[in-house]
Amino acid sequence: MGSPVHRVSLGDKWSRQEHPDIKSERRVPSFNVERLTNILDRGAQNTSIRRKVESIIHNDPVFSLKNNHFMTQNEHYETALRKRYHIQMIAQRLGWLADGCELAYAFRALSGDVALTLNGVFMNALRSLGSEEQIAKWIPLCENFQIITTYAQTELGHGSYLQGLETEAIYDAATQEFVIHSPTMTAAKWWPGDMGRSATHALVLAQLICSGARQGMHAFIVPIRSLQDHTPLPGITVGDIGPKMDLENVDNGFLLLDHVRVPRENMLSRFAQVLPDGTYIKFGTAQSNYLGMVVTRVRLLLTSILPLLQKACVIAVRYSVVRRQSRLRPSDPETKILDYQTQQQKLLPQLAMSYAFHFTAVSLLEFFHRSYDEILRKDFSLLPELHALSTGMKAMMSELCTQGAELCRRACGGHGYSKLSGLPSLVTQVTASCTYEGENTVLYLQVARFLVKSYLQAKVSSDSAPQKPLPQSVEYLARPVLARCPAQKAADFLCPELYTAAWAHATTRLIEDSVHHLQTLTQSGADQQEAWNQTSVMLLQAAKAHCYYITVKSFTDALEKLDKEPAIQQVLQRLCDLFALHGILTNSGDFLHDGFLSGAQVDMARKAYLDLLLLIRKDAILLTDAFDFSDQCLNSALGCYDGNVYGRLFQWARESPSNAQENPAYEKYIRPLLQSWRSKL
Repeated sequence: MGSPVHRVSLGDKWSRQEHPDIKSERRVPSFNVERLTNILDRGAQNTSIRRKVESIIHNDPVFSLKNNHFMTQNEHYETALRKRYHIQMIAQRLGWLADGCELAYAFRALSGDVALTLNGVFMNALRSLGSEEQIAKWIPLCENFQIITTYAQTELGHGSYLQGLETEAIYDAATQEFVIHSPTMTAAKWWPGDMGRSATHALVLAQLICSGARQGMHAFIVPIRSLQDHTPLPGITVGDIGPKMDLENVDNGFLLLDHVRVPRENMLSRFAQVLPDGTYIKFGTAQSNYLGMVVTRVRLLLTSILPLLQKACVIAVRYSVVRRQSRLRPSDPETKILDYQTQQQKLLPQLAMSYAFHFTAVSLLEFFHRSYDEILRKDFSLLPELHALSTGMKAMMSELCTQGAELCRRACGGHGYSKLSGLPSLVTQVTASCTYEGENTVLYLQVARFLVKSYLQAKVSSDSAPQKPLPQSVEYLARPVLARCPAQKAADFLCPELYTAAWAHATTRLIEDSVHHLQTLTQSGADQQEAWNQTSVMLLQAAKAHCYYITVKSFTDALEKLDKEPAIQQVLQRLCDLFALHGILTNSGDFLHDGFLSGAQVDMARKAYLDLLLLIRKDAILLTDAFDFSDQCLNSALGCYDGNVYGRLFQWARESPSNAQENPAYEKYIRPLLQSWRSKL
């Protein structure tokens, strides 16, 4: 069997030899770890390219993450800019494309600790919403960093509700310009990354007003700083919003606009246009303006959200085979904490979820590529499903990855609270993803609207002549529902067809209950908006169940394609089983509610689940190795490949700058306090 490439920090004296406890976990692999890495990378060629890029990054001292745990906010910001500058120089020298995989792998190697990432979000929006002429003009400027751009949507008083944005863009036909204005303090753009101190241009989302009518949200390219001396341009008030939980390398900013004028050509015009005389022409649907956000959400899943949980799993699982605590039997040595069922229950569902989310995100990315070009050609038939899938997966993955990363941190005990473990920053970074690019509750309720509409469409089709087919992701709503679970024993719950049908059943019932509740409220006199609000908790539950179903279905579909890789298919099948059953047991009320499961069957499912923990535990280290994060990328004293936790933790702690400096408080406070008793004599 193959084994992963052993890549450690060459300058670290604790990296010369594997700890025997972690070495024993790799001694007899049950599957080819290198092959699984290739599958996760979507090809051996990609693995090879990624490692070459990582080698370039890790062998350059400019990109060292060694001191990251000890930096101030300003130091994080400046260091991130220095790294971005050097990456651009390397990219130019080696011919890396702006949208190529090499740059993405470089960012992965640096754990996202680089500046000016909103440039990519700006370009995503520009390619999605801009005309061919606008793309031809602005993309080269962005790619060559002739301008530095950001994406300004969220306001001080408004976030995910785009119709509530206050920033205005009033068209002046006399000058053929848009007047961009923040009419109130709460209209200030708030949170855009790279805006605080870096960006020269912003893509500002504003309410278009032309010919005396409001036309809804549109995107405008607005210069905000001088290209000569970087000072704010006239009418621009811009700055940094201050300290945050994490992401201190990003200068999140605020922006107030005081009647700032931009030419008519600066409104992105693929789906809407304002003619010189102020006539408004719309080429797409109202939802087409959200396409830029959809693109960003789809790409965030694999690049910014999921890796944080994967790293947390790597660190916590590796630490859990080195950390020994108490004894299972009085005569035994202290036990690896991963051998305790309670530790397996904390960590292995998170590992299973990491794999489930990977295959779901890849499936969504493939669907995105199939539908994106059609949308750009103004065929919007797939946009509602793409929007529902991207919003739902962003909400679910960010929510559960945040919970999972925190569980991994806690599972490492006191050392997990140390920044040197790498875990606190993973938790705080992934926590941010629950809000940026759409607050999760709002996103789930957008999914719920799609589900209600799809359910009603399926109901009409079943009651009368067939309508147009349902989108693929909700086809289960039109199929006969399995009324009762047929499981007779624990092993029956290890059948993908059974647990996929179970999730389809529970999701359908939750959607059906929500629709009936909506209808009951409206029939009793409530208007549609109030009925929706009074049903929103039920709708939220239905949306979450739907997203879980999609993830289970995506994972099982991916495994069917691995029939020529039996060893890998088997180990991944166990993860898929665990993920599906963990969700059923966690939400057992949804399956017991209408008698789909009996109490005895829940007990069977629990037995199958606990048996899986023991099987997966044997492969846990190998499954985390397959993620192939280098030691430099993890930057964790607890998570290095060699397992030498305690020596590294002690070494890194001694290197803290505070240990090399005189204590500034000694003369001021400690010495006077120690000597204060003398004054009383």
